[in-house]
Amino acid sequence: MAKHMKINTPVDSHNHTPIDRPATTVLVICGGISHERDVSLASGHRVSGYLQKAGWNVTMHDMDSDLLPYLSDPKTRPDIVWPLLHGANGEDGSIRDILEVEGLPYIGSRAKASRTAWSKPIAKNVVRKLGGLSTPISVALPESMFRELGARKVVDLLVDSLNLPLFVKPTQGGSAMGCTRVDKAEELPQAMVNSFAYGNVALVEQAVTGTEISVSILDIDGVPLVLPPLEVATPDGDYDYEARITPGPTDFYVPARLPETVLKAAQDAALVAHNTLSLRDISRTDFIVNESGTPQFLESNVAPGMTATSQLPQAAVAAGYNLPDLYSQLVESVLHQHRADK
Repeated sequence: MAKHMKINTPVDSHNHTPIDRPATTVLVICGGISHERDVSLASGHRVSGYLQKAGWNVTMHDMDSDLLPYLSDPKTRPDIVWPLLHGANGEDGSIRDILEVEGLPYIGSRAKASRTAWSKPIAKNVVRKLGGLSTPISVALPESMFRELGARKVVDLLVDSLNLPLFVKPTQGGSAMGCTRVDKAEELPQAMVNSFAYGNVALVEQAVTGTEISVSILDIDGVPLVLPPLEVATPDGDYDYEARITPGPTDFYVPARLPETVLKAAQDAALVAHNTLSLRDISRTDFIVNESGTPQFLESNVAPGMTATSQLPQAAVAAGYNLPDLYSQLVESVLHQHRADK
């Protein structure tokens, strides 16, 4: 397992200038109009509460028509922004482009890296080719392909070439929305319909049997803090949207119930994904560890959930970190880099 990083006082080990927390304004942007609005709002409230507890001057703002005037007005302009928008606009790089145009430092990956990670097929290809990670074989097909070639013929081709079981999900999006496991050929058409409800391109990949885990990373003053792998265990093996946002039968194990060598391999793989995709500050990478103990890359999230049931905060708490202190370290790390001056 990676060595835990000690959480420091407001003046860290690099002898940075002390930050006056009450005088430093942190803006948390959350909400928006994506399918993941509720999760985003929950994440925003959670993080804001922890930062306020740590002594920061925190405000929250929705993704709406009042946001740009708020950012540009000297009376309300924040010192730093934490975009906690999930789904489109929050993770596709859009809001990050806006913040950079505004000259505001923010927590998270830059726009270009966000766009790469936001597209699951592109991210899978990048980490496989450049990072050497294993990832399930997949194809990405637009809804129009089924109309033009004939839905039945495309379905038959997918089953014959990729073999069952399959997993179908939107190429962009999160919180397991539009995701379906397909064990029988007759289930595939409905799975495609479910996926197309959240985007016009579906990713169809071979379903991997194994242990579902996630590995979260926070960059603190240039040093990656790789949290221990978190295992997700559900009674029926379906970690869907409701299971993600509602405390209930889903069990989480930190560290995951895997051999030490596999845990280390998962942490190493997450760090490879984080670096290969040029991610920054915070990420969560999801894997399925197959029967041979190989982590199979599924996706990397540039704005992971931060709710009470979300995986990153659960992993951090289980590893012994105090969330107000940990989040404060992240804010301070970004402020010390003076990114808006670059």
